[in-house]
Amino acid sequence: MAPGHRVRARPAGTRDACVEADMIDIGVLHFLRPAWLWALLAVPVILLLVARHAGRPGDWRRTIDSHLLPHLLDGGHARRGTAAPLLAVSFALAVLALAGPAWRQVEQPMWQSRQPVVVAVDMSSASLATDLAPSRIARLRSRLSLLFARQRGVPMALVAFAGDAFTVAPLTDDLANIALFVDDLQPDVMPVDGQAADLAIAWSRRLLERAGMGGGRIVLITDHADAAAQHAAASAASAGFGVSALGLGTPAGADVRTTGGRLTRVGLDEGSLRALAAAGGGRYARLAMDGSDDAVFDTVAAGTTGKGRSGGRIWQDEGFRLIPFAMLPVLWLLARRAAPALLMMCLMLPFPSRAVDLWRRPDQRAYVEIERGVQAYRRGDFDTAAAHFARADTAQAHYDRGNALAKAGKLPDAVAAYDTALRRQPGMPDAIANRRAVLAAMRKRPPSGGKPPSPGAGAAKPQPQPQPCATGDAACRSDRAATPPPNPKGST
Repeated sequence: MAPGHRVRARPAGTRDACVEADMIDIGVLHFLRPAWLWALLAVPVILLLVARHAGRPGDWRRTIDSHLLPHLLDGGHARRGTAAPLLAVSFALAVLALAGPAWRQVEQPMWQSRQPVVVAVDMSSASLATDLAPSRIARLRSRLSLLFARQRGVPMALVAFAGDAFTVAPLTDDLANIALFVDDLQPDVMPVDGQAADLAIAWSRRLLERAGMGGGRIVLITDHADAAAQHAAASAASAGFGVSALGLGTPAGADVRTTGGRLTRVGLDEGSLRALAAAGGGRYARLAMDGSDDAVFDTVAAGTTGKGRSGGRIWQDEGFRLIPFAMLPVLWLLARRAAPALLMMCLMLPFPSRAVDLWRRPDQRAYVEIERGVQAYRRGDFDTAAAHFARADTAQAHYDRGNALAKAGKLPDAVAAYDTALRRQPGMPDAIANRRAVLAAMRKRPPSGGKPPSPGAGAAKPQPQPQPCATGDAACRSDRAATPPPNPKGST
């Protein structure tokens, strides 16, 4: 490196400084791959070769008398004079496109590796203790609502446990959907009182495994962890699922009456929860509303940076915009009847996404329709979402269509959509569970003229209901609570 030459430092995750040094700046115009500009030296060669070829007498010129040529030839030779400049322009535009012209910068998210999270909350009678004002259960609800409102782009699930563990909401990217169940969390919905944290960890791990997740994090929210829970945390950690703990309550504790009527004192045992977090390879913090416990829910793998943090600004390659202009001269030379194609290209220039749709395969078009349906679903435009999912015409798309129709209050149509999904993919567990929930909501509809229930009303509370267990799954004790239609899985 020459003396005095300095390379400007850039934020981690952005383009390397040497790449920036190779970029050519011409005022507001930048070329990301300037080495391609050397190919412009071939333009004079193209002009020369085309001119020499046009100057040679053709076979017909040597055979037919000159005074008959205008009447017999179709006039194609008249365009030869324009061939050289048109080819040169087309070649030059193609070279400029390959050189990567850029005139604006965009934000670049840093590379990230986020893992799914299962939050397991203690719904035993101990959650009614008042050592946290106004009560543990009220403080827990507030913290969960804050969590689901702040998190973005992280699949999460909610599990409630007491003497056993039950699924409140399965893994989904739509955290607003999970938040709908927070206010319904009550100890009285649990069939058996107790604090079986080991069963909660085992069930949360099973949720992650059945979803095909190679890794993930389990966050246990309770006031203590026994030896069985610590062993379950160590087992989950060995399988690639970290276990963290969030302390619920205070060390001083408070008296609480169990479901059997017995008065007992409960308190926060931070030592046992720290031991559980250490065994599970996770973190421990006491539940707080000021964000000091956010590290417990951290889903970014070690050594990576989360999405949403800026990785700097990079130049946006705009070379693709020159490709249609580079093709126009070639089409003009290849065919006299190229006017319709030229007109179509010109009409498509302002709408590049529509032009791309013409070249997509059926599976690619289905993927695009699912993505558009997911966006409409998240906007709350459920009818539009259902229309997009219907055009995709896959098992997953019909399942998502059923979710959208259920949200729109069209419960019979939602059941029909789930039936279509099950015909395409027999045994789809989500479609079976949601179909059951919608049918339950239909049975609870008020008489004609009454206000229809909101979608998912048939499973508004995390009531445990039997579900079929997988064949040979000895650890499966009972089915967990049915859940309402979750967010579509279009990008999954």
